[in-house]
Amino acid sequence: MAATENFMHQTTHPFHNLTPSFIMDAVESLGYRCDCRTSALNSYENRVYQVGIEEGKPLIAKFYRPGRWSDEQIIEEHNFSLELAEHELSVVAPCLNEAGESLFHYKGFRFALYPRQGGHAPEFDNNENLLILGRMLGRIHSIGAIRPFLHRPKLESRSFGHESVALIKERFIPEEYRASYSAVTDQLLQAIDGVFSSVPDLRYIRAHGDCHAGNILWRDGAPHFVDFDDARTAPAVQDLWMMLSGDRPRQLVQLAQLIKGYSEFYDFNPGELMVVEALRALRMLHYSAWLGRRWEDPIFPSTFPWFNTVRYWGEHILQLREQLSALEEPPLELP
Repeated sequence: MAATENFMHQTTHPFHNLTPSFIMDAVESLGYRCDCRTSALNSYENRVYQVGIEEGKPLIAKFYRPGRWSDEQIIEEHNFSLELAEHELSVVAPCLNEAGESLFHYKGFRFALYPRQGGHAPEFDNNENLLILGRMLGRIHSIGAIRPFLHRPKLESRSFGHESVALIKERFIPEEYRASYSAVTDQLLQAIDGVFSSVPDLRYIRAHGDCHAGNILWRDGAPHFVDFDDARTAPAVQDLWMMLSGDRPRQLVQLAQLIKGYSEFYDFNPGELMVVEALRALRMLHYSAWLGRRWEDPIFPSTFPWFNTVRYWGEHILQLREQLSALEEPPLELP
């Protein structure tokens, strides 16, 4: 980690150093021969590139944001996806070198290589797809429950909620919205904490943590789970609720299909449905703070120009009020 920390002091934005030549040199340091073709893929937290390989299929090179994860946390994430792959689950796990290593260092950067996986986002309105996704998640969680993470963080309200709100109050919220933001977030955090305290038997397991459509590639009638970068200890329902959309009747139909497939491989605790809206609220608070924490990275202002505008904060406060109302509604129930 010392090399990474020193590198961060050399330049404000270390990702600027990821030129095509640098990327290829890093990949070739592991014994590959690049064919001079590199292309950036859609990624903000880290930097991800497709790299052409002579006499072989292209590889995906993922360069980690300096300072975010420790080596131990990254390796633990890698080992989780490798463990899933060993059980013949369709996850995109990192490539290993001859020494069995998956995390590599090159001139102050840490990076990993992955096989390229094609596919498209799944259709969450397709009942058969939801059944298949449920089965896949049930298998993932049956393995995730075998042992705990030792280094990866836990999804809880302190870091995702309270610290996120504190950051926004300190550095971003405009004065004209400060009172409104403080009022709604105080109520929201109190409600979130109350929900979690009301479910004392909530079980935490190793989970994907960021199971949205962009991290699932559908191909040949099957889902392929990618990007375990946000893997953490979390309730199982964290990997299920992001697949639900629409009004309550529609969500109930989707949920029933997911759990039908899920229960073939792992028991779902219906009590976890109590925390779905609390988890959604935490994601909303964390997302806003994530944009704020990364605002000095030039790719963020150019990609998210609407963030930190007066209009954004007005709409964000309205969304938080709506989410507070959702927390007061009865939770979803299985039929």
